[in-house]
This record gives sequence, C-alpha cells and structure tokens, in this order.
Amino acid sequence: MFEQKSPKKVVLATRNQGKVREFNKLLAPLGWEAVSVTVYPDAPEVVEDGETFEANAVKKATTIANHLGLPAIGDDSGLEVDALMGAPGVYSARYAGEQASDEENWKKLLGELVDVPLSERTARFRCVLAYAEPNGQVIVARGSCEGLIAHQPAGDGGFGYDPVFFLPQRSCTMAQLEPDEKNRISHRAEAMQQLLQKLREAGL
Repeated sequence: MFEQKSPKKVVLATRNQGKVREFNKLLAPLGWEAVSVTVYPDAPEVVEDGETFEANAVKKATTIANHLGLPAIGDDSGLEVDALMGAPGVYSARYAGEQASDEENWKKLLGELVDVPLSERTARFRCVLAYAEPNGQVIVARGSCEGLIAHQPAGDGGFGYDPVFFLPQRSCTMAQLEPDEKNRISHRAEAMQQLLQKLREAGL
C-alpha cells in the first residue's frame, strides 16, 4: 500500500486572503499547500520599502523563509497607469493612505483620471513573485496583464483594482471574470506559471 505523500507547505508572505485562495488554486498542480503568514503569529511584519516590485517581493520571501525555516513566496504586485507616469506602482496598496481600503484606492485613481478619455487610460497590472528557501536560494518570476482603466467600477469578484481594470478583449473588468478565467489570464497567473516552470527546472 502506497503511503500518501503529504503536500509541501509553502508560506505566503501576505495577509490577503484573496491572494491565498488564488495561490492555492495555482499551486495545486505541484501538490503544494499554501498557507498565509497569519498562521504564524510570531512572523515579522515586513516593511515594503523597496523602489521596485522585485525588491519588495524578494525582501518579503527571504525574511519569512529565514524566520520560519520554511519555503516562502513573496508577492509584490500593483497597477501602472500610463497617464499617471506609471503610478500608483509600488504604492498601489496604499495609494489613498496607509490603511486605505480597496475602494478608497480605486476611487482616488478614478478621480485623478476623470478628464482622461478611455483610449488614453492604458494600464497594466504587474506581478513579481519571489520564492525563497531557508538556505538562501531565491527564484524570481514576473507577469503582466494589459488593460484600460474604466470610467466606473463593475463586478464584485477579485480584489484591489479589479473592478476598474477593463479588459478590451473580453469586454469586461477583471472583477467580472469567473475566478478560473482570472487565474488563467491575470498578471499573477502569468508570474505563477513562470515560477512553477522555474521550480520544476530547479527540481523543487
């Protein structure tokens, strides 16, 4: 009788349960189980003070992996709007303030674009994932998803800026997609597929 292999546990350096759900779906093919850092009350808060998504992702992953002695994934992602010179960028999660809600962030964004026509509201979600082992090994992957900033929010799925991120090819916002569809096309999905490939190549 074969002994069932327990899933490999990887800690996500995030307290965002929406991200935890997405990662678990994406990691399922590897037989891995993703758990939030909230499972470990003594885990340190990581200050995202990097100037790039990559710097923040690597810092989060390595800090948590070193502290817990477990593999960790750090995710830094955000929205770049061309009409705003790439803002909000690394400040996406706190665009309207340190404790701002998702709705407060996208409302501020819409306010700053109020006079900009749809054709000039080009934007992209970017995601950088960093996988870190306690032994110091780090693997980085990147993904992006192009779209436009809608004039009004639509949809109640997803999180963050999803309600105002319009996908012309699908004629809907990211928040209107079914979760499985979003997990196929999102910036995080693209980065995750790249990370999975790199993990396989590394024999992990």
